[in-house]
Amino acid sequence: MGYILLIIGIFLTELQIKNYIEKNKTEDIDEPALKNRILIRKFHNKGALLNIGNKKRKMVAAISLAFSFGMIVVFILSLTTRGNHMFKLGMALLLGGAFSNTYDRLKRKYVVDYFSFQTHFPRITAIVFNISDFCIAVGAAVAAIVVILNPDI
Repeated sequence: MGYILLIIGIFLTELQIKNYIEKNKTEDIDEPALKNRILIRKFHNKGALLNIGNKKRKMVAAISLAFSFGMIVVFILSLTTRGNHMFKLGMALLLGGAFSNTYDRLKRKYVVDYFSFQTHFPRITAIVFNISDFCIAVGAAVAAIVVILNPDI
């Protein structure tokens, strides 16, 4: 039950943050935060990672939806077994982030990204993220590491 609550929590938290960004921030205006380490910036990502596929939004949305459904199946199957808590945690993080970004793609027709890391490298500073992106990356990494270390899952 805790894993499902984590998925719901990520989704609802991101929904609130993204709605706030949509209503209260303007694109192309950066607001420094955390001693200039983070830039709050509104960005509409019409594609996938790094705006790849922005000219094929329907395809990106379909792939995102198919990926989410596939991960739901894997997650549900994992819930039927005992143990594997780290795998289930990874899948919950991944799904919470995936649901949020997929919802955006289907509802808004773009994903709301809202912060960047201020670095000495302009190309890295230019990348705009949301919390869901990190949930997906961390969740996928955790689940993959568990499977690599224990292929009998």
